[in-house]
Amino acid sequence: MAEATGPHVHYADQSPTTSTPVAGASSSALHRNDTFMSTATRRNSEGYKDETFDHTKLDEKEQPNLVRGVSTRSKGSYADSKRYTYVDEDYNLYRHPQQESQDSLVHNAADIGRSGNYQDLEYADPYNAERAKPVAEKAGPLARFLGEGRYPIEQRIEDKKRGIGRQKYPFLVWLLTLIMTCTFIYELIVNWKQQGTPVSFHPTVNYMLGPSSAAIIHVGARFPPCMKYVDGVPPTLEMGCMNNTANPATSLCTIEDLCGFGGFHDEDPNQWFRFITAVFLHAGFVHILLNMFAQLTLSAQIEREMGTGGFFFTYMSAGIFGNILGGNFALVGIPSLGASGAIFGTVAVTWVDLFAHWKYQYRPVRKLIFMTIELLIGVAIGFIPYVDNFAHLGGFLMGLLVGTTFYPVISVTRRHKLIMWTFRIIAIPIAIILFVVLTRNFYKSDPYAACSWCRYLSCWPTAANDHCKGTGIVTTSTNSTGI
Repeated sequence: MAEATGPHVHYADQSPTTSTPVAGASSSALHRNDTFMSTATRRNSEGYKDETFDHTKLDEKEQPNLVRGVSTRSKGSYADSKRYTYVDEDYNLYRHPQQESQDSLVHNAADIGRSGNYQDLEYADPYNAERAKPVAEKAGPLARFLGEGRYPIEQRIEDKKRGIGRQKYPFLVWLLTLIMTCTFIYELIVNWKQQGTPVSFHPTVNYMLGPSSAAIIHVGARFPPCMKYVDGVPPTLEMGCMNNTANPATSLCTIEDLCGFGGFHDEDPNQWFRFITAVFLHAGFVHILLNMFAQLTLSAQIEREMGTGGFFFTYMSAGIFGNILGGNFALVGIPSLGASGAIFGTVAVTWVDLFAHWKYQYRPVRKLIFMTIELLIGVAIGFIPYVDNFAHLGGFLMGLLVGTTFYPVISVTRRHKLIMWTFRIIAIPIAIILFVVLTRNFYKSDPYAACSWCRYLSCWPTAANDHCKGTGIVTTSTNSTGI
């Protein structure tokens, strides 16, 4: 057993040969120390060594007048600057406080020899997702747009499980709903001025409880004869005017008069903007109530998760592409309008979310079954007369492509991230190609030639619709569609 050199120094596990007082220590402390040392002597005789006390930590030349169990603040012949005044839980001695990276795990603990008060503790607000600060990571504009690197991955996973999106309020959905409500009121006013009632009952009944077909065409529905020259439906063809309530029609107007917006100026029809305006119009009260309910629930949640920017691109591209697809293969004489294509695009985003975050979903298999049933029902509704199923199918397809590109996917592993970016790189050119090819095909003289059977995706052949052939135009009245 080593013994330190120097006057008046004893270890607690060494029996002193002489009773020497320790400078600065009280007699009661010495008495307690003597008792402890007698116990230590017995342990020493049995070959016992205190494993928790590292003898090598003591410097023989710099630790005079030190007795284990006695205050280290005892005064001796050495200056305070040479004392070890700090000790950690493992009996490591320091002259100076540890660096921040070496701080004890016991944070906010009171200093030795001093009791602490709760007022002295550092205060921190509880975690709040709304006030959480972004992680200081370097992320490019695209990564920030997609929501990557903005928050810790653990927080994003927890938010996904709890249904918390990137933003709290769906501002764009609210704005779109307001615009569509206003445009529908405008449609009712137009029909009321022409027929004396906001809802059309003559010459045909609008089962969606809305304006007449002529009024729907006039305010901007998708109607190919207003957008290009259609064989069999020239601009000079006469149909029932907006104010006509007789059957057969007694008040006739040309296609150019019905299309409005200043006419064609003795040129071929070219009101291409109807691909866009048709998204904001609805055929009746039934139509707009169903669409706005879906938009304020399902589409609103998608905007919260995607953010307004990504949602805007997805929503509008799905709605416009649905109209382009319908313009190519639906019956040219039946007007089409509504936000269903855009809403189906947001439905497609839920499929992207399901497969991209499969392991974070609650009962994903059951969710997949219900989503499949809902999709089949939506497609089946498209076969009802005057419902444009192409808007549903086209909107869903474009929603998958654009949603894959802009939906903020959580990628924990490098493999998952690589797969998602591969899908994104593939989806972008496919979406662009579809827009370009189908738009060019629409302006051909016979778009049906590109796909002779496609018309049956939105039309159930019966004798009433001439087995889905012809233009669909009835010169005495005009049929309307509700999508």
